Amino acid sequence: MKIASVRAYPISMPLAVPRWTAHELMKSASVILVEVRTDDGLVGYGQVHGSPLKEICDWIARFGELVAGMDALGHLQVWEKLFALTSPRPGGVRARDGLPPPLPRASRPQVMAAIGGIDIALWDIKGKAAGVPVYRLLGGANRPIFTYATGGQYYEGAALDDCARELAAFVANGYRAVKLKCCGEAMTDEVERVRATRAAIGPDTLLMLDMNAPYALDDCIKFAHAVEPFGIHWLEEPLHWYLQPADFARLAAETSIPLAHCERELTRFSVRDFLANGSVYFVQFDSTRHAGFTESLRIAGLAEQFGVRIAPHQAPELHAHLCAAFPAASFGVESNGNRERDPLWYGMYTRRPEIRASQVHLDDVPGFGIEIDWDFVRRYQA
Repeated sequence: MKIASVRAYPISMPLAVPRWTAHELMKSASVILVEVRTDDGLVGYGQVHGSPLKEICDWIARFGELVAGMDALGHLQVWEKLFALTSPRPGGVRARDGLPPPLPRASRPQVMAAIGGIDIALWDIKGKAAGVPVYRLLGGANRPIFTYATGGQYYEGAALDDCARELAAFVANGYRAVKLKCCGEAMTDEVERVRATRAAIGPDTLLMLDMNAPYALDDCIKFAHAVEPFGIHWLEEPLHWYLQPADFARLAAETSIPLAHCERELTRFSVRDFLANGSVYFVQFDSTRHAGFTESLRIAGLAEQFGVRIAPHQAPELHAHLCAAFPAASFGVESNGNRERDPLWYGMYTRRPEIRASQVHLDDVPGFGIEIDWDFVRRYQA
């Protein structure tokens, strides 16, 4: 079974109301759907969350030409061939080995995202070829996977406690854990948002804080101490983007709240350093942003060895399979509480896993168990 073609479909759907995280403005929900076809008719689907859409799609097209004719079930060989292009190699500058020259350093996030989209599609094909879901291919059992809902972004004209009502609605709809986007306002205002949210969701609902890297170390320690009384389950991306595992270790030593991180790490090698120094307890590596399902499996194995939990970022329809295969190391997956928060989850599929009562319910459909709504794709193709 050979790879016959690779194609990218960029999708962008305008949001009814633009919203902010602590880091960036979001005017649309976007994804790149990656389609890999084999010479015997099997089709696999992956996805990429990244930007710019056009640049990533261009890389997917280039990589599709490079992997055409390769074994569609040899996902590791495909992954290693593409990943090798990100580093210099003997004779690589003049491309004497028949491969492109080393890829530009500035494009690494987009390159890794493109590799990931293709890799996910190959895992979908692998499950379909075997006639089993991906979780079963990995030895996992069909069990419900815990999920939480994320909300609390910033809207123009919103009251300080609107986030509390939003997350309380998620709980009323069955979620037993919620995550609040925070740290886009003054620290005193953010502490009040956390206090109001805890009061609204009650004492028994898990509450996580998604901070989007707002603080230097000293300020983050102050914030952590201020919110500790509200029973916070984790602090996610708490420190500025340039701070490293040593800084996370210092923060972890100063607070009783566990730290969550690694959704923006490119590979297992940098994730390993956060695990080795004991600073991070929840690992959020995202298959759809960087390096795909193959790298996520490696990271999940590392997490299990270090005694920490995997909590993959977004794409519950994919990442639930990973959690099912690592029951001892799994916390659960991220999802979004309603159609307004994630219109792509509700619009892009004619079939996908279902979310009920704070759990993702997988089934026995081969591959990742998804079917694409092509009318929706054509309507919102960028």
